[in-house]
Amino acid sequence: MKPAFTILLLFLFKTALSFDVIDEVSNAFKTGNSKELSKYFSSTIELSILNEEEIYSGSQAEIILKDFFLKHPPISSKIIHKVISNANYKFGVLVLNTSKGNFRVSYELKNMGGKFLINQIRIEENKA
Repeated sequence: MKPAFTILLLFLFKTALSFDVIDEVSNAFKTGNSKELSKYFSSTIELSILNEEEIYSGSQAEIILKDFFLKHPPISSKIIHKVISNANYKFGVLVLNTSKGNFRVSYELKNMGGKFLINQIRIEENKA
């Protein structure tokens, strides 16, 4: 009984750790939900969409991403790389499949006051 309980606890612990902010941001991209995505924005975001790069406020970035999602309705997303080993920095890369093509999305989060917030998003055509 004891070994089974220990295995169950280890499984639950691993499952709880495997779903993190990288996955939550990916889900917001997959659903095209700029409002949900903006919950993870720092006060300013370096946003690069198809070679147009600028630093925006969180609310401006939300509007720009909402427009992107309207023009490119998401179908699915798949995380292809993530860095979660640093206590103050996280990085994710996903492939976003849309009705207008596939995009490579990378995003960087920094620990700000105990919460990870996005400070950079890059959306490029997926050439793979």
